[in-house]
Amino acid sequence: MARARVRGIYATALTARLLDAGHEVVDASPPIRRRFDAEFGTEPPAVRIGTSADRQGVGAHGDAGALGAVRDLLTDAGRDTLAWPDPTPPGTVLDGEVTETLGGGAVVDLRVGGGRVGGEGGDVTGTPAAAVEGYLPYGAVDARVETGDAVRVQVRESAAPWTDRRPELAGELRVGGDLVALEPGSGTRVDARDDEAARELSGMLDLLDLEPPTGWRAVWQPAAVDADTEALTAGLDAAVEAAEGLRAATGADDESGVDDGTGDGLGVVSDRSRLRDAPLAAPNAGVWVWFGRESRSGLDDARRTATATMPGHHRVKVGSADASAGVDLAEALCDPAPDAEFPFAVVADAFGPREGDALRIDHGKPDGRLITLGEGTVTGVDADGTVTVEREMTGGGTYDGLGVDREAGDVAETSLKEGRWWYPTTYRGRDGTVRGTYVNVCTPVEVFPDAARYVDLHVDVMKHPDGTVERVDDEELTESVAAGHTPEALAEKVRSVASALENAL
Repeated sequence: MARARVRGIYATALTARLLDAGHEVVDASPPIRRRFDAEFGTEPPAVRIGTSADRQGVGAHGDAGALGAVRDLLTDAGRDTLAWPDPTPPGTVLDGEVTETLGGGAVVDLRVGGGRVGGEGGDVTGTPAAAVEGYLPYGAVDARVETGDAVRVQVRESAAPWTDRRPELAGELRVGGDLVALEPGSGTRVDARDDEAARELSGMLDLLDLEPPTGWRAVWQPAAVDADTEALTAGLDAAVEAAEGLRAATGADDESGVDDGTGDGLGVVSDRSRLRDAPLAAPNAGVWVWFGRESRSGLDDARRTATATMPGHHRVKVGSADASAGVDLAEALCDPAPDAEFPFAVVADAFGPREGDALRIDHGKPDGRLITLGEGTVTGVDADGTVTVEREMTGGGTYDGLGVDREAGDVAETSLKEGRWWYPTTYRGRDGTVRGTYVNVCTPVEVFPDAARYVDLHVDVMKHPDGTVERVDDEELTESVAAGHTPEALAEKVRSVASALENAL
């Protein structure tokens, strides 16, 4: 059983599922404590689960064995849940090369290696991206950084593979968990929001003589305020052990060839022969989990066991911060019927999209990538959840799969229906002549205020101008299943949908 800390818009649902499975939830937020009749400890978690920056899914990071214990719980919320190992979990120390300098920092090509990052234990295997870029703020490294420099860095914050963010790096070592962190320096700092509580904790630390070793500064976290003396002592001991292990791994105790002067073995590397093609230290494992529409509905059901939950609770919260606040208000005022339909028309009227709006088509891939197919103009929004988008095409080339020349002035009309496992795009010439229809088979479509999102599942069905119907890319789906990117149950659904489309067209 794992000990987990959960934060973000999925916290109530995931807490319910973790507790039902016999796991322990610690450092629970006040709303979670109110909603559950359970004991929530203050011990450091083995796994930390948090919502991705775009709210599309969650990242889980921590001890590899504990992460393996909760991974299936995260991924079985619905058929359209997909997961990928994180090649850069927080705390990982990597070598890399600066490939670009920007206004506030440098882009670093990281040497993540070809295997798993995060040590042994747990089912968190997979193939990380062949090339991973990180972002190193200039303020996070003491030396001047230029294109072509070799650097040794630590991951401060990871990033989901489907977002356009890069993992954030630092040229200074930092270790520790929810109670205390250690960084190069001296002394002790209490990072608590309540000044009186911070003073009390400082007095307790002095009384217990909990001082960091020479060369390190202890930064006590807010969770330490409520911890007992045994937990404080254990937290510092664990941080010291981890810090010394990482310093040894980074070569800080020898002539490391690192030029930034911090003494922790990180920074600009002058001796390129010391660079490694795999992580020097990986204290944590990680996994990123993408939730689709069916998965969010399953999480709604789990949340409903603990508190009032409107239909589409998580689906609406993903859309925008304003929509998220609207959900909280609606649920505070009434107890929604659990069997009611998702109110797409009401949500679209309040938050969009509306006719005339620009709408992106965010085309996810089973390997974790996200491609934007373009942006069109919304020409219709129906109460049944159908949103029609039109794009004017430029000339040149042909339409993929259709073999028809693309001419300037052609119009692509895409019909996106909330919750449907496919969507068609019909191409028409200036005179309205149909030049072909291309149907993508995908995870259930979600139409948010600024973008329609789904994960493309390889198989497509096309209707050519002469009426011929063609199904393509079944081989790619089979390869995706073999690679571990697409679960077999999801692949079976895809094949069923594609067969139905063939017959219908």
